[in-house]
Amino acid sequence: MKLLLDTHAFLWMISDDAGLSAAARQAIVAEDNEVWLSSASAWEIAIKYSLGKLPLPEEPDRYVPRMRERSGVALLPIGEAEVCQIHRLPPLHRDPFDRVLVAQANCHGMVIVTDDPVIGRYPVQTLW
Repeated sequence: MKLLLDTHAFLWMISDDAGLSAAARQAIVAEDNEVWLSSASAWEIAIKYSLGKLPLPEEPDRYVPRMRERSGVALLPIGEAEVCQIHRLPPLHRDPFDRVLVAQANCHGMVIVTDDPVIGRYPVQTLW
């Protein structure tokens, strides 16, 4: 299974936060699964850090790639094919990062690891 981590799932995974569900944690460590982080999540982390809303032990341009690589998580770039699909999504909310994740998951046959109930209302498979 190809798993696409929502931003909070990635942050909780790398910090071993109890907020990450047992099912999500098991799926992430399962050897048969591929685990991905979208460039959109790295972008969201950088924005929240710059606004003072997300404290990190070091600046995101060093921290995110180092922790992603250390955790064995692959980077999923944002491509033209994904962003050109966003107009097909129902207008459930206006969070552009979540909408990109949904489009990427649909384009690449991925399951989004998230506890966000709004993402679960999109036509996409989720796991939590």
